Amino acid sequence: MNIENSSTYNRAEIIQEGDLVQLVGTGGKNFILKMSPGRRFETHRGIVYHDELIGKPWGSTVLSHLGRTFMLLQPSLADLINEIKRNTQIMYPKDIGFLLVMMGIGPGQHVIEAGTGSGSLTTALAFAVGPQGRVTTYEIRDEMQYLAKKNLANLGLDDRVTFKLRDIAEGFDERNGDALFLDVSNPYDYLPQVREALKPGGFFGCILPTTNQVSKMLIALTRENYSFI
Repeated sequence: MNIENSSTYNRAEIIQEGDLVQLVGTGGKNFILKMSPGRRFETHRGIVYHDELIGKPWGSTVLSHLGRTFMLLQPSLADLINEIKRNTQIMYPKDIGFLLVMMGIGPGQHVIEAGTGSGSLTTALAFAVGPQGRVTTYEIRDEMQYLAKKNLANLGLDDRVTFKLRDIAEGFDERNGDALFLDVSNPYDYLPQVREALKPGGFFGCILPTTNQVSKMLIALTRENYSFI
């Protein structure tokens, strides 16, 4: 599956200009592209013209100029996360889904993240908080923030995200955040900064790949008087 360009989701019954459309062909090869009048999409299965897709109902089919059939579907959030451009390891949908549920992340919330990376989790957070919510994400590497900004802009979600280029050892600017997630190698070193940024009763999460890191985090959480670990 390849992303040509992308935008926000459309809840109308028909495909409109600017919509994300997933062309689902036979053999498991799919393509995601943004609807733009006058453009065409070329694949080894033939050429598909955007003008022929705009106005069609979701779930309908279209033929390429070679007579190959594609079904027209809206891509899921998982589809988009799996296909964003990256130059580091990303969090995948199965882990992100668990995180969103356990941290109670939903519409209208303000969620803080550190360790933006390529923006896969940032994408899911922005999608989850909705147009009335806000995501603030911190990254220390300029090249990673640039890539994440580009990915979020391509998905049409960048207006929900504030990007900050800074070491979180200096602290977070935010206060009373609903939830905060750290995707850094040493999250146990930043628990005082996390506490200052969260509202009372706010959720904190992090990802740790080794048992030694988990042990250090449990000790640090207890020392800093975090609850419901």
